[in-house]
Amino acid sequence: METRYIFVTGGVVSSLGKGIISSSLACLLKARGYKVTIQKFDPYINIDPGTLNPYEHGECYVTADGQETDLDLGHYERFTNTRMTRSNNITTGRIYQNVIEKERRGDYLGKTVQIVPHITDEIKRNVKLLGTTGDFDFVITEIGGTVGDIESLPFIEAVRQLRWELGQNALCIHLTYVPYIRAAKELKTKPTQHSVKQLQEVGIQPDILVLRTEHDIPADMRKKIAQFCNVSPDAVIQSPDVPTIYEVPVKMHQQHLDDIVLRKTGVESPSEPHMEPWLEFLHKIDRASDTVTIGLVGKYVELQDAYKSINEALFQAATYNHHKLKLVYIHSEKLNDDNVASKLAGLDGVIIAPGFGQRGIEGKFVALKWCREHDIPTFGICLGMQCMVIEFARNVLGLTQANSTEMDHLTPDNVIDLMDEQKSITNMGGTMRLGEYDCRLEPGSRAAKAYGKTEVRERHRHRFEFNNDYRQRFEEAGMKCVGENPKTHLVEVVELPDHRWFIGTQYHPEYSSTVLAPGPLFLDFIKAAIDYKTENINNK
Repeated sequence: METRYIFVTGGVVSSLGKGIISSSLACLLKARGYKVTIQKFDPYINIDPGTLNPYEHGECYVTADGQETDLDLGHYERFTNTRMTRSNNITTGRIYQNVIEKERRGDYLGKTVQIVPHITDEIKRNVKLLGTTGDFDFVITEIGGTVGDIESLPFIEAVRQLRWELGQNALCIHLTYVPYIRAAKELKTKPTQHSVKQLQEVGIQPDILVLRTEHDIPADMRKKIAQFCNVSPDAVIQSPDVPTIYEVPVKMHQQHLDDIVLRKTGVESPSEPHMEPWLEFLHKIDRASDTVTIGLVGKYVELQDAYKSINEALFQAATYNHHKLKLVYIHSEKLNDDNVASKLAGLDGVIIAPGFGQRGIEGKFVALKWCREHDIPTFGICLGMQCMVIEFARNVLGLTQANSTEMDHLTPDNVIDLMDEQKSITNMGGTMRLGEYDCRLEPGSRAAKAYGKTEVRERHRHRFEFNNDYRQRFEEAGMKCVGENPKTHLVEVVELPDHRWFIGTQYHPEYSSTVLAPGPLFLDFIKAAIDYKTENINNK
């Protein structure tokens, strides 16, 4: 069948959950047997979020083909169990970069390059690229920001043009907010009306409205919204708050969002979506009664989205281990020798988070030393793995000034050093070791047992690496390098075999963990944490 294009816009306020609605719709369509992909258009001028501080944009998600992208692509993969690529996240910066490069080559033959048609044509080309090259039945395009933002106008104009060009093969879903005024004890529809009016003013009539709400919206109020917004009453859907984002696809299906999309795009689908594996996951969430408590040590713990993929991977792993997850955030800048015991006591396992830079690094060393000496299940990811190496060098090998050259370029024991391929690089954006690489695991190692195999592929985002000049000393002292890249011999995984569970990975296993295919290392880590908890209970 011809590719159908679905555009998801937002109004009133940001952070309503366009990414979750897009992911939920994709989940439902995929469960019906259709090939579906999702892309995100971000209106900022950065080429990608790779150089953005998490305080600016939350987590930077990395695709298998090595693109630094918006965190919503993590939701896309987790909900669809389908890999995204660099084509699934486009920023204003990339659009302008492409157009300017074409202008410099003379592709426009002396014409004046303008927002319309050149920028909008480039946006449209990127929208349709997935449909023409990926053989998808549906391409869902999420437009970042809110309608009325000056940054989003070229994207909205491109959507307007595509709606006319594609006819019935395109539709627009508008996500908006219906606030509850507590003092008046009333839901208010006026913000939604104004939001839709703004969309209409730029030439787009939404086909479906999804209303984010904290309270149930009565049927007569939804009918009123439909009347004022020129939308059919059955295409006004409410999206209330739910205990977990993984319930949203079910809530959307109960209100026939997928049926409405299929009907409005002229697709006949007599079958219902095959949601049994998804529903079983939700049943596991509901049935879980015991709790496993994991501490996450990092410097961005006050940010909900800074470690989004890790949080979700832990939640999935806990669910598959029939436990609820209690995640305790521990600020590494506030951790020291005097308070580490009180901060980490009572935890069943500890994650040492990834990151960059000096800030908060000493607190991670303190946490690792305490976890190692008390045999707590511990998982270090990327910088967390590097901190494992540094702490071990200082406190076991006796290299008291050991460090990474990222933190101290004059350290006499550079147990973590800049990768050779990075030493001549001057540009910061998109130049790290990015994307999926092979890793060969030592047979019999804890990591290999967790994966159930010795050959794996995981995603990377780093510039610094374990210094192989020190490898023999580490292994003789008990820290084994059990995973390495078969071509470069870059150390990918370290572990302490004589400990309960103490593993560090240079790569980011959280990026490949999804609802229907949870990350093996996270599953094994949570299992070890549960066993440790049970052991502590039995010893009391």
